[in-house]
Amino acid sequence: LELLVRETLVARGLAKSGQLHEAALHYVRAPEQAAAIERLLPLLTEEEAGVYRRGRNSSHLNIPKSARPAEYRMATGMEVLFGYLHLKGEQARLRELFALAYPAPGGQ
Repeated sequence: LELLVRETLVARGLAKSGQLHEAALHYVRAPEQAAAIERLLPLLTEEEAGVYRRGRNSSHLNIPKSARPAEYRMATGMEVLFGYLHLKGEQARLRELFALAYPAPGGQ
C-alpha cells in the first residue's frame, strides 16, 4: 500500500521528501484507511472480502493513539487485502482498488 501511495504522489508532482512524507500520511493513517476501505467494501469480490475480514479480525492489537480500535482493525484488514493481492500478482486489481479507495483530488 505504501508503495502505491508514494508512486501516486510522485506522479502528481511531489518530489521533495518532506512534502512526500506529509502527503503520504493522508493515505496511511488508520482513520484514512478505515474511510478508504468503507468505500471499497461493496466492490470487493467474495474472496477479497474474506481476506479483508481475516486481516481485520487478527488478534494482534497495538493501536496507535491517533486511531480508534475499530479504525485500526479496518486499516489492518485493508493492508492485508492489498498485501494479498500484491503477492498474488494482481497488480491491475490493486491499482483499481487503490484508485477507488483514494479518488484523485478534483476528480483527476
